[in-house]
Amino acid sequence: MFSPLAALKEAVDALPSHRVYGRVTAISGLLVEIGGVTGQLPLGGRCTIVTADNRVVPCEVVGFRQGRALAMPFGSLDGVGLGASAFVATEPPGLWPCRDWLGRVVNALGEPIDGKGPLRRGHSPVPFRNRPPPAHCRRRVGSKVDLGIRALNTFVTCCRGQRMGIFAGSGVGKSILMSMLARYTNADVSVIGLIGERGREVQEFLEDDLGPEGLARSVVVVATSDESPLMRRQAAYTTLSVAEWFREAGDHVLCMMDSITRFAMAQREIGLSAGEPPTSKGYPPTTFSELPRLLERAGPGTGEGAITGLFTVLVEGDDHNEPIADAVRGIVDGHIVLDRSIAERGRYPAVNVLRSVSRTLPGCNTDAENALVRRSRQLMATFENMAELVRLGAYRKGSDPQVDEAIRFNPGLEAFLSQDRREISDLAAGYQGLAELLGMPATDPQPAADAGGVPS
Repeated sequence: MFSPLAALKEAVDALPSHRVYGRVTAISGLLVEIGGVTGQLPLGGRCTIVTADNRVVPCEVVGFRQGRALAMPFGSLDGVGLGASAFVATEPPGLWPCRDWLGRVVNALGEPIDGKGPLRRGHSPVPFRNRPPPAHCRRRVGSKVDLGIRALNTFVTCCRGQRMGIFAGSGVGKSILMSMLARYTNADVSVIGLIGERGREVQEFLEDDLGPEGLARSVVVVATSDESPLMRRQAAYTTLSVAEWFREAGDHVLCMMDSITRFAMAQREIGLSAGEPPTSKGYPPTTFSELPRLLERAGPGTGEGAITGLFTVLVEGDDHNEPIADAVRGIVDGHIVLDRSIAERGRYPAVNVLRSVSRTLPGCNTDAENALVRRSRQLMATFENMAELVRLGAYRKGSDPQVDEAIRFNPGLEAFLSQDRREISDLAAGYQGLAELLGMPATDPQPAADAGGVPS
């Protein structure tokens, strides 16, 4: 049983015997220059600045200039003046999660923001910027994960330990798809990072989309859009750190992050403030080096646990080849594309099956399941090529048997891909429904091998 008194005792015991501090020598925009801490503050190190009204502002070192440390604040710099004390943190940046964190909502620093009291401190720390498991020691991806959504289960199958990107423009139904995945995906623990989220939508997501049952097996990390770029970037690190702790405990973790684009935008603000040169669309070089460092932390571990990662990418102007989308697509193990034209004709979730790819296919499927998927894709591709002519009435029935067949099956396939947000569909039901629609044999009853057994 968690005791606040015991937590207080642990915190008191952890207090250092002495503290090292410097002084604020200059402030420029979001940057604070701190002198007198040579050799005490490394890159990425933490310090706390005390304001004139005794408010504490945590900061992180992002660079150095002329013998002084350059730090960025996690909060507001109001009240910070020249000569203010900057105390060097004694512990390396990290978290101390435990199972009591389930059902809780925390900020980017791992502090509770749900009004349910203090969090219990675990026994083993997890660094905020943890390194991924060594490539030669990691397990391969495992069996299929039931996402509860027909279009994804059948056409963009996800396996245990896989990392998938969800690429969408604004207003295409990304948030609704994320809420369905949060409720329906079959996993032991969910760790959800809301990066740069609208403040009014957080409570809606917790109460309506996740619900009490979903929250009970989840840890939610929140950094709203009005918070500092350092907090928004930190929320992504915290999300992965919490997920890694549960993975090391042997759990299958669903790690969802919305969105990677806002993480990249926060890194852009930090990099430009620190003096980095802008490159593609103003993103500095560190943005493209931080993306793989973050995303590679998800996936299988060295033990029984695994992190299945679902990361959203908000494509600017519906350009799926913009720099962040292009970089993320090259790192993850598959991508789910939400299409505005599909959403405009009223089919949700607006998954463009023909443009979506899972790199564990076809190895994770049986031969019968692969035959179903291939046949469906052929019909959809044929209809897509002739869609404009069909809608304009320029195609004459009987001109091409393959096109006639695609037109006949199209309404059924559209209905199959459509799913209400309150409806759940498991893996077996998806393949069975597709087989009945196409009039093909039912799926092979023999279980498929793990996805890692066949190259994709």
